[in-house]
Amino acid sequence: MYIPKHYQKKDYQEIKKFLTTYNFATIVTNDGTMPIATHLPVNIEETNDALVISGHFAKNNNQWKTIENNDNVLIIFQGPHAYISSTWYETEDVPTWDYQSIHVYGKGRLLNEAQLEVDLKKLLDKYESHHEDGATWDNLSPQTQKQIKGIVGFKVKINKIEAAYKLSQTRSETDKENIVINLNHSDDHNDKNLAREIEKENKNK
Repeated sequence: MYIPKHYQKKDYQEIKKFLTTYNFATIVTNDGTMPIATHLPVNIEETNDALVISGHFAKNNNQWKTIENNDNVLIIFQGPHAYISSTWYETEDVPTWDYQSIHVYGKGRLLNEAQLEVDLKKLLDKYESHHEDGATWDNLSPQTQKQIKGIVGFKVKINKIEAAYKLSQTRSETDKENIVINLNHSDDHNDKNLAREIEKENKNK
């Protein structure tokens, strides 16, 4: 991913937090003819100082067949993003788009059924354990648990991270204030989230 120096993010803890927060990711591989992609919720864990991304495909989704021993699995994580009008600047310039995006690369392998069950438990706990009688693995009926036969688990050990936070860093303080004000006036929840990230980045610079 092309990342101008101003927008590069190197803070490992910040990156890990971002991946965990925006964990509905895009898995990209190549089937030998063309790139293919699937959008999936994933688990993010740290093992021996390395990040490991795990999840599962529907068995009918042939992308799982491209994972085993693939050294070049790409996983894309997308945060808030929005159009930035140049009318919000002090002086005339071109409009742009601000965003947060992280690409991670690594070697993939498939999970056996026991490993997949452990991974599913973690994913269900993340989203269901805070609900009374939530649909955690142990609360599912044996019949429902059998649907594990219809999915294929995978994990990717990450060896490269590219993180881009384009948050109007090169604009003047007045421009950034105007951008935040206008984004917060939007009815779009995504715009408001981006405004919060621009403010946070400006405070941490």
